[in-house]
Amino acid sequence: MITALVIALLGGGGLLAGGLYLKSVDDSIERVDAFEEIPEAERPVKAEPKVKNFLMLGSDTRDPDATSGSRTDTIILAHIPGDHSSAQLISIPRDTWVFVPKSKRGEGGREAKINAAFAWGGIPLLVQTIEKFTGVRIDNVIIVDFSGFKEIVDALGGVTITVEKGFTSTHSLLPGSKRTFKAGKQVMDGGMALDYARERYVFADGDFTRIKHQQQVIKAILDKATSGGVLSSPAKLTSFLNATAGAVKVDSTMNLLDTAMELRGLSGGGLSFFTSPATCCGTKGTESVVLVDTAKVGPFYEALRNDDVAQLEALANK
Repeated sequence: MITALVIALLGGGGLLAGGLYLKSVDDSIERVDAFEEIPEAERPVKAEPKVKNFLMLGSDTRDPDATSGSRTDTIILAHIPGDHSSAQLISIPRDTWVFVPKSKRGEGGREAKINAAFAWGGIPLLVQTIEKFTGVRIDNVIIVDFSGFKEIVDALGGVTITVEKGFTSTHSLLPGSKRTFKAGKQVMDGGMALDYARERYVFADGDFTRIKHQQQVIKAILDKATSGGVLSSPAKLTSFLNATAGAVKVDSTMNLLDTAMELRGLSGGGLSFFTSPATCCGTKGTESVVLVDTAKVGPFYEALRNDDVAQLEALANK
């Protein structure tokens, strides 16, 4: 989603004239099949054709819970309303307990943590699971490899983050696997930002604090990428776009030029961040899971499907 939004913002600034920057990124991004295995009859119908819904997936192979990269650790559903003037980014906790359709290998067909869908059936099964859970039709998928996340931030010369409460990361990239974050506003380089965005074990609410930190970092990257200092420097802009292209994959149906043109009215100040309605934590058998808030989740995603941003924000703030 970082790639799509940055390209859109750059397009809105007129920096894609001639398609030179876009062509460089487009040629170097790897493509993946995301929808081919999903029966069309089982997919939601999109009522408003101008609406765009992106799914951003991130995998952290350094996470002690990861198994050879077989789980996706970040799941964000990004909604672009029909007027393309804003974007609503909804984080879905990776341990959310949902129904996972059966994969071609016969796995699934039962309730499980949402990121199990990726392990059982790759991107197509995860897309199918999220579409069934939310009722929202996904137009494009973007996969971020967190091993390249560091290079993205470093290419920008660091990002500014305000740490609400100090803590010590226990799974840092530093020798000894520890890094201490002090409270307050500070500039983070790539390694520091990655540690900040991936830590969850030291927090009482685990993934929920990590989601807040990830949202902070995404906004900081977008703010820095669209700042005058980067836009006015061809060298910095090229370095950032090259680092981004090396860290992401997109689905085979995504056309970056079309995306940039469709979203050219989007501005950096038009981003809002939400978390999928949940009642925090519980257990299913021996598994610790995030339980869906059954009273809120239906109306929340109904507002999204109806492109009712005001209602979505009202429900999120209840």
